[in-house]
Amino acid sequence: MKYDITSVDKNFLEGSVFEHEGLIWRSIHDAPLEIRGLAVHKDETFCRLPLEVLPVCSEGVRGLSFHTAGGRVRFITNSKRLAVRAESRNSGSMTHMPVTGSAGADVYVNGVFKAIIRPANDDGGWFEGMAVLDGRQNAIEINLPLYNGIKNLLIGTDEDAEILPPRAYMHDVPVVYYGSSITQGGCASRPGNSYQGFISRKLDSDHINLGFSGNAKGEDDMARYIAGLNMSVFVYDYDHNAPNPEHLEKTHERFFRIIRAAQPKLPVIMISKPDIDKDLATGARRREIIRRTYENAVADGDKYVRFIDGETLFGIQERDGCTVDGSHPNDLGFYRMAEHIYPVIKEMLV
Repeated sequence: MKYDITSVDKNFLEGSVFEHEGLIWRSIHDAPLEIRGLAVHKDETFCRLPLEVLPVCSEGVRGLSFHTAGGRVRFITNSKRLAVRAESRNSGSMTHMPVTGSAGADVYVNGVFKAIIRPANDDGGWFEGMAVLDGRQNAIEINLPLYNGIKNLLIGTDEDAEILPPRAYMHDVPVVYYGSSITQGGCASRPGNSYQGFISRKLDSDHINLGFSGNAKGEDDMARYIAGLNMSVFVYDYDHNAPNPEHLEKTHERFFRIIRAAQPKLPVIMISKPDIDKDLATGARRREIIRRTYENAVADGDKYVRFIDGETLFGIQERDGCTVDGSHPNDLGFYRMAEHIYPVIKEMLV
């Protein structure tokens, strides 16, 4: 029997935002609202990769590209109410990740979490929510779902409220992340709690999330695409998705060389996977393959590379509290990852 929590706790029961009078509704395509982190945002299509790139990608990457991990809607408003109504691209939930993170959207006001806009169930379709603001000129950032996509998103504000363009990030050229399900954001409880979310708010930096759950395998075509991007720092950690150490060894340095040939002075950060506890020997072997890419670059005189040992990312105390399943970080795991990765990115930003 399906249990309805709203029958005993009315705090979980929310009426339709369309019941609120005096709201003006805008599509996120309307100026001056700004969308960041997505290559395509037109009509009902929101995609992390350009559509013309998809044919050379694997089937898995093609599908996951329509997951809006890292996508953000930004603007400034003095409205006292902020309503959000979004239409999911897909239905279905994940057994090890909260629907608030996989399919919800969260709202930040001046860099501080304000509200979660969450689906009521896993049936797809429209979901909505409301945040009450103070009526000052507030910077709004809405993080889009990590493991689902959207077809539409509407913003509701008071009729007499101003909507202004967002201010530029302090670091407006994005940091680009490429990697596995962990990079995509599995299994954060909210989109803003991915490790990139923590880092970007702290740095006041734009970012692009190219995490492809189970499907980031260091392909040459993906390296060539990324090599052509305008980025301030490139972070790659696809260790998890390499089927075995042999595949990682075959692709990891080659991937780096493609990036480096196109952008000789681009800061590049290489990270090994954080969850090595299940198999220390294999984890160590993988780590040394990645470290070798770094050491070879340094030996060649490359001053723009850094290596982060993934074993350090969860810390020492309560490491077992950092994941939901021994592999995918929860919010604590992502926060600890951000604490270790943030200073390296900060050092390399120019």
